[in-house]
Amino acid sequence: MRFGEALRGGLFQLGERGGQGGALAVDVLGVGCHLKFQSVPSLRGAQDDAGAGDVRDLHVGRKGGEVDLVAQRVVHAVIVPPRRRIFPVPHLPGTAPCLPFTPAPRPYPARVTLFDPPAPLAERLRPRTVAEVVGQTHLLGPGRPLTRVLGSGRLGSLILWGPPGVGKTTLARLLAGEVGAHFIPLSAVTAGVKDVREAVTEAERLRGRGQKTILFLDEIHRFNKAQQDALLPHVESGLLTLIGATTENPSFEVNPALRSRARTLVLEALKPEEVRGLLERALTDPRGLSGVTAEPEALDLLARLAEGDARRALSTLEVASTLSNPVTPDAITEAFGRHLPQMDKNGEDFYNLISALHKSVRGSHVDGALYWLARMVEGGADPLYVARRVVRMAAEDIGLADPQALRLCIAARDTVEFLGSPEGDLALAQAVVYLALAPKSNSVYVAWKNALNVVRDGESLPIPLHLRNAPTALMRQQGYGKGYAYYFDDPEGSFAQNYLPDGVQLDLYAPTGEGWEARVADRWRKLRDAHGEGENAGT
Repeated sequence: MRFGEALRGGLFQLGERGGQGGALAVDVLGVGCHLKFQSVPSLRGAQDDAGAGDVRDLHVGRKGGEVDLVAQRVVHAVIVPPRRRIFPVPHLPGTAPCLPFTPAPRPYPARVTLFDPPAPLAERLRPRTVAEVVGQTHLLGPGRPLTRVLGSGRLGSLILWGPPGVGKTTLARLLAGEVGAHFIPLSAVTAGVKDVREAVTEAERLRGRGQKTILFLDEIHRFNKAQQDALLPHVESGLLTLIGATTENPSFEVNPALRSRARTLVLEALKPEEVRGLLERALTDPRGLSGVTAEPEALDLLARLAEGDARRALSTLEVASTLSNPVTPDAITEAFGRHLPQMDKNGEDFYNLISALHKSVRGSHVDGALYWLARMVEGGADPLYVARRVVRMAAEDIGLADPQALRLCIAARDTVEFLGSPEGDLALAQAVVYLALAPKSNSVYVAWKNALNVVRDGESLPIPLHLRNAPTALMRQQGYGKGYAYYFDDPEGSFAQNYLPDGVQLDLYAPTGEGWEARVADRWRKLRDAHGEGENAGT
């Protein structure tokens, strides 16, 4: 029986031996794999040059997924994770003794094996020491927080908050290595309280040996309150040192009790020059893209497009290297795909964008308003949500300075709902430009807040009788509506009567000098005088 002259480009070569089957153990990434092979009786009609039966099935372990192999004789395989690290091993029970083998020349990088594809470039270039970390000098520079922590050798619980691709996971692993702690990584996307309990059990076992345990919880904001509370007693006791990583604001997504037990460190997006340096390292580091070069313009373009995300930059460079060598700007553009503005629909960036849009409108900066609107629309924001916020801007910041603004924004909302996107987006742009150009007044907004504060902070005073409704004879007998002066019958009497609870004087509304409101300011002052409130009038 001859087996395996061309397995995956010749990773392994086996000799010849007769019999119905055989077993072999190979070292795959430092972990032993048992391979069992056998001839299949139903296929023995196909003979090789030596007249022996073809080997058609390769079994690795007992279960797993199917995969096709590039091989001279083997056409099918079932692959599972290795059982244990042993090399070499005796033959498997019920099989012929192990066949001798000699490794063939490896045309692939050292970590590529028959069973494992090469790791992504970003993973291969993951820093091995703190000195290799790119960026975050505000944390790792001389005298900075993490530098002092590492110098003392005492690491407390941390919350690492920052955008994607800035090294939160890498930094957590390196910190654990620097202080000699056992590292347990969990992802809040897939983990639960059961996984936390297992980590606690392992930490208790290791504590008996004098070793500390760091529990790294990626995407910690995805844990709900109950799941986060499960961490509290173990963080409090010091059994676990927690390092949580999140792209969301911990003020909103992490329980206050957990935040009080962990120090929050903000990681910043990498600067373009830092991203470019990382890309240059990928082209020269033995773990990177050996034999690949890139035009300087291509690296500059990618450093700008990545927007501080090292993982995305390296992944794009890896794809671009398969399109052209040297890597060109055109290859970068093709590999990067469509550039979408960064925005999490339910995250902090989303609300920062709507805040920037609102403040640009309020500040009458047309270009700024259009820019932030475009960022939201291109980032995937719901156009109807944006339309509702634009209506709010008209009521809050334009107000009576241009009463037409509210009507226009309502029409824009209806247009968005009727046409959808992208056709309806133009109506949003028109409304935003109109609001930015319109005169501004928040007098009604301020007056309404003042009125609410008076009601919330004061007592519920009785309504004067002459202002009460009197639909029945009994109510009229109780004095409801008595003495009310109907304006169209008695204008002077209408102005003379009181419209507030007895003994209450208020000064809630004061018009501005903007737009239409400026034209009605004189009427407002005359009305105040007519009501006998001129001495309380605003300016």
